[in-house]
Amino acid sequence: MIKSLITAAAVLGLAATALNPVHAQPASIRNIVLVHGGFVDGSGWQGVYALLKKKGYNVSIVQNPTLALADDVAVTKRTLAQQDGPVVLVGHSYGGVIVSEAGTDEKVKAVVYIAAFAPDKGESVSSLIANPPAGAPVPPILPPADGFLFLDKAKFAASFAADVDPETASFMADSQVPWGVEALSGAVTAPAWKSKPSYYLVAADDRMIPPPAQRMMAQRAGSTVVETPGSHAVYVSKPEVVAALIEQAATAK
Repeated sequence: MIKSLITAAAVLGLAATALNPVHAQPASIRNIVLVHGGFVDGSGWQGVYALLKKKGYNVSIVQNPTLALADDVAVTKRTLAQQDGPVVLVGHSYGGVIVSEAGTDEKVKAVVYIAAFAPDKGESVSSLIANPPAGAPVPPILPPADGFLFLDKAKFAASFAADVDPETASFMADSQVPWGVEALSGAVTAPAWKSKPSYYLVAADDRMIPPPAQRMMAQRAGSTVVETPGSHAVYVSKPEVVAALIEQAATAK
């Protein structure tokens, strides 16, 4: 599926803008909700959290169990329900699937994808990673164990967190959260990017989700796109870049 997304870029590039008109949103949204992806928990958002808090934003971090998409969406919606006004909803990696599904909530005024999957209706992580293009990096995912996935710890840093300091990358490898196989097959029913403004940060050195696939998903969604050198863990290694894009979404006229 990723291969077809990349090769379809030229065809869909112009159509994306026409199909995804600009949606009005109030300025200075103060509530930010951050959603993590697979293999990790919400602690990786600490740097982004600190920068946004210093700017006066109300920042909440969702701790998803990553067992099944429906459960993760339900957990995210509980966090959304606690917000006292409009929200910018942010997802990293698999978190992009979660925010695509949960982002149709009426409180969500914009969705932000950070090196994330941005699926269309009926798509899932499983369908998006099927048939990768020739030469694409192969994430070092170990065979399922009792219905859960892990990355090979010895290859974690190179594939997931190449630009994160070695001590932190080692901790991330050793503290992996089991990712339920069922979560990968969870399909989106009505992607938020079709009805809400969207923003996408492409990590140009990502070895988990190929950058060409990130660019195509962002283009298909009609997202405002920023690209930066960075690994899949760009939200850890470059919190300033990530926070700046989130603030752009929060203050857009």
